[in-house]
Amino acid sequence: MKRSRKVMLVLLTLAVLVSAIAVVHSKYRSRVLFRELKKLDARIDEVDIEWEQLLLEHGAWGTPAHIEASARKQLKMRMPRADEIVIIKEQHGG
Repeated sequence: MKRSRKVMLVLLTLAVLVSAIAVVHSKYRSRVLFRELKKLDARIDEVDIEWEQLLLEHGAWGTPAHIEASARKQLKMRMPRADEIVIIKEQHGG
């Protein structure tokens, strides 16, 4: 065999080996990224569920009945008696 053919054969062999290693690395990286994607998909599902629960809780806490109950319990508020109500009329004009 000529020397140039041997060099060409060695170069082609190296190119095939490098290509094979690149394919293996690419496949490995693809699997790692796919696993990460699936974990993120699962996390998205968890966050969606949590968001729906928070929306329900927000709706429940925002009702007038709940606000009134909280005002009575935590702030010790109550409805004023009739004799405690003062009506202030605004004067128009000068």
